[in-house]
Amino acid sequence: MEKSCTLLIHFDKGTPAIANEIKEALEGNDVSAKIDAMKKAIMLLLNGETLPQLFITIVRYVLPSEDHTVQKLLLLYLEIIEKTDTKGRVLPEMILICQNLRNNLQHPNEYIRGVTLRFLCRLNETEIIEPLIPSVLQNLEHRHPFIRRNAILAVMSIYKLPQGEQLLVDAPEMIEKVLSTEQDASAKRNAFLMLFTCAQDRAVNYLLTHVDRVSEWGELLQMVVLELIRKVCRTNRAEKGKYIKIIISLLNAPSTAVIYECAGTLVSLSSAPTAIRAAANTYCQLLLSQSDNNVKLIVLDRLNELKSSHRDIMVDLIMDVLRALSSPNLDIRRKTLDIVLELITPRNINEVVLMLKKEVMKTQSGELEKNGEYRQMLIQAIHSCAIKFPEVASTVVHLLMDFLGDSNVASAIDVVVFVREIIETNPKLRVSIITRLLDTFYQIRAARVCSCALWIIGEYCLSLSEVESGMATIKQCLGELPFYSVSEEGEATDASKKTPQANSITVSSRRPAVLADGTYATQSAASETAFSAPTVVQGSLASGNLRSLLLTGDFFLGAVVACTLTKLVLRLQEVQPSKVEVNKATTQALLIFVSMLQLGQSPVLPHPIDNDSNDRIVLCIRLLCDTGDGIRKIWLQSCRQSFVKMLSEKQLRETEELKAKAQVSHAQPDDLIDFYHLKSRKGMSQLELEDEVQDDLKRATGEFVNDNDDANKLNRILQLTGFSDPVYAEAYVTVHHYDIVLDITVINRTKETLQNLCLELATMGDLKLVERPQNYTLAPESSKQIKANIKVSSTETGVIFGNIVYETSNVLERTVVVLNDIHIDIMDYISPAVCTDAAFRTMWAEFEWENKVAVNTVIQDEKEFLNHIIKSTNMKCLTPVSALDDECGFLAANLYAKSVFGEDALVNLSVEKQADGKLSGYIRIRSKTQGIALSLGDKITLKQKGGG
Repeated sequence: MEKSCTLLIHFDKGTPAIANEIKEALEGNDVSAKIDAMKKAIMLLLNGETLPQLFITIVRYVLPSEDHTVQKLLLLYLEIIEKTDTKGRVLPEMILICQNLRNNLQHPNEYIRGVTLRFLCRLNETEIIEPLIPSVLQNLEHRHPFIRRNAILAVMSIYKLPQGEQLLVDAPEMIEKVLSTEQDASAKRNAFLMLFTCAQDRAVNYLLTHVDRVSEWGELLQMVVLELIRKVCRTNRAEKGKYIKIIISLLNAPSTAVIYECAGTLVSLSSAPTAIRAAANTYCQLLLSQSDNNVKLIVLDRLNELKSSHRDIMVDLIMDVLRALSSPNLDIRRKTLDIVLELITPRNINEVVLMLKKEVMKTQSGELEKNGEYRQMLIQAIHSCAIKFPEVASTVVHLLMDFLGDSNVASAIDVVVFVREIIETNPKLRVSIITRLLDTFYQIRAARVCSCALWIIGEYCLSLSEVESGMATIKQCLGELPFYSVSEEGEATDASKKTPQANSITVSSRRPAVLADGTYATQSAASETAFSAPTVVQGSLASGNLRSLLLTGDFFLGAVVACTLTKLVLRLQEVQPSKVEVNKATTQALLIFVSMLQLGQSPVLPHPIDNDSNDRIVLCIRLLCDTGDGIRKIWLQSCRQSFVKMLSEKQLRETEELKAKAQVSHAQPDDLIDFYHLKSRKGMSQLELEDEVQDDLKRATGEFVNDNDDANKLNRILQLTGFSDPVYAEAYVTVHHYDIVLDITVINRTKETLQNLCLELATMGDLKLVERPQNYTLAPESSKQIKANIKVSSTETGVIFGNIVYETSNVLERTVVVLNDIHIDIMDYISPAVCTDAAFRTMWAEFEWENKVAVNTVIQDEKEFLNHIIKSTNMKCLTPVSALDDECGFLAANLYAKSVFGEDALVNLSVEKQADGKLSGYIRIRSKTQGIALSLGDKITLKQKGGG
């Protein structure tokens, strides 16, 4: 059985010291050698050695030493040696120590007195402590504060011992006297702490007597006062009002630690608007005044919690929170934007958007390395503002369109997606957006941004002038035809090709990208290319952006150009009365299509055109040569209808999520409700009255009701031993975020007393036991509740196993009962989460751990299988319901979840129905860490069969 340890020192096991060497060094006169020998002895003792032969040597040669370091090490040695025998009686040789300790407590040197008093705080043996009490009490009145503050702590620890109240009957009175006369801040804090822990009523009386001077006390004492207030208010809610006044007065303290604690205490004790507003203001002040990023992040977490429970009050402070954007740290900025976006109301939207616009402008001027990423965050924030409040779109859309040519591709994509959504949802802005897009189109550098911008041009150029401008812009950006020329020698050359190739930079990773339907894209479609600004050649601009991208081999973009031109020509046929102009535009478009196909089959490029893009361009050629009304309708109307449907589904999903967040709690039928209007207001301040009302409201709405479901509790009880075992044990497992609490009930089924019963646990996986096991004595047929805490450090399936060991009076050997294993489920740590398709694909490409599980199930319906996997893995399906509708024998869906440790879990499910009705396919799991990928894979393998 291992005893509890009060001392922990790192020990290098490389060269263990030998007891004889230590003994020789201790017997010598060299002080430095003695110090080294004592250190070695302490380390060996801490690592399980007993070294009984050293005790007498230390008493003879170390005890008399006057060296302070030796004396300090001697006290550490005495702290860790065994002071009692097997029956719990103090060893007789400890009497030798007592005399030395008494001498130390009366030593002329203050340091020796102080460290000896500190040592007494860790002694549990009353036989050793009892003779020293008079000396300890004398030190309470010593002139040096170092000794007084340690003497107070020694009195507190002695009083807390099982027989402490007999040893020091009037300790609280003495300490109260000390507290009233003490001048040293630290000693005063220790004295108040002693009263707080051992005589709470005296501490409360002292506080209420000196309530006017609390704000003048030292920081350490104020922290203990706040702890006392929290404890008192939890046990006695009626007294809360007067204590809240004390907290409010402490909000003006000079110490930031105190005001942070004050704000936290206010929030935990009161729901009164005045109190919450004061706490929120304090957090906002700390957010701006503290330079440490970790402090800012913690304060933002607190503000986030306030936002969930007291949104109305936080809405008024939105601009104060936004000022945290001045920090250059991206995590702080991200957290700030997340909080602000949930506090937006019609009243403050204009101010917020104005602030975000200013921040976007700032990212243009500075050349900070993270500017691109920050700009992307701001664009996404403005996007969500504009979706919630369409009226602000007009003020931001034109500013953001300046960033379509941004060198940060992700930021530019966000802008173009935003523009695409706004042009549909705000018809009034259509004309101005199209005009601006056509003007700035040549600046766009990334292929994916070009593709999206081309789709917008194809769908929203409606009038004759817009269609003509759209076609002219595309032609200008494609440059002169053909794309390459064949010289007389038969070699393929291109004058304009060399410049863009020299300036082009491929910015995509070489991995295949996963598309929204779960399939992998071909390399040409996935590659994204950005290039530097066109260089001027002989007084004219070099070839346009579309030409440069095509010449890098991006034929997916070529197919998009073909589709856009086809839509523009079809629309021109409707709005242009002159057939000559229509035919002219059609032939020009056909010439571009043929030139692209020629380029795709030419030896100029490193790889030929892919089949998908080739088929798409050929389809456009056929369409322009022979157009039917049905086809025209599909090209000019169905695409837009699909987009509108996608937007409305997205909006529907967001509203459902908001509804799910707003949970309503109800009062129990037999709960009492106080009537606020009938309350006596005599002697109550506004704050106390507010607090009372809020408490009543909470009772009325059921917020005080403990919602622990007893049925759920029973489901979490695990039987650890059999009913026929002499000791029966069962555990109730509670999983908190970062730790697991096992509440284990042990029942003695025998007619004998079980001695030294010990519950020994061990863990596998990223689990760590916190406490050492203790020994218990269990009477016949009695039971014992034992709590065990286990720390969790990552999302991984873990196992807790162990046994119960005990002795009976008539058997010399120890009996062992092996316990059932407790499996800690990964499902307790992951929860469904939402992310954008773009973010999902980025993570899918980045994460290095993949676990591929083959589908093996008795379920025969694809959707039923998907729902079964979602339920089993506690994940969120990111693929919209509309994409999963209809029967086609195939199904691909993306699932996403986040762990409590902030890890992402990505799952892609791809199944196909075979001819015999069975499902086949794969479930791919990707994550940053191995543990989550393997654990989720095991879970899916275990649960996927279904049908049971």
